[in-house]
Amino acid sequence: MFWGEYTHQLDSKSRLIIPARYRADLTTGAILTRGLDHNLVIYPAETWRAVTQQLNGMPITQPTSRALRRLLFSGAVQLELDKQGRILLPPHLRSYADIQTEVLLVGMETFVELWHPAHWQAALAGIADILADSGHVLHLNL
Repeated sequence: MFWGEYTHQLDSKSRLIIPARYRADLTTGAILTRGLDHNLVIYPAETWRAVTQQLNGMPITQPTSRALRRLLFSGAVQLELDKQGRILLPPHLRSYADIQTEVLLVGMETFVELWHPAHWQAALAGIADILADSGHVLHLNL
């Protein structure tokens, strides 16, 4: 499970330390790719397989389907944690997410998002508006 927020700095080689509590769920493999909000996403191997099945089931004749496939598949890189629990963030992905040195890792239960801290704050500020404008009422059965 991926929960919480953690701030880390990239080192001089663009490596990012993954929080210790996240590492166990990434040891069997993981994929790093672009997110939908100019962020990055780390998918554990099992979750990535589910994402790819859904994407591959979408008709390529629909522009939205093609755009989503292009966004996620073209940026995807396989991750390997080094002995210190670090991953390498490639330049094309850092550029897409506007990540220079500071990275905010945000747990999303089944995956991890990587954000430029100011972009995350802006996203958080807009959440109330998105929920209010959606016209949907969320019901949680607790």
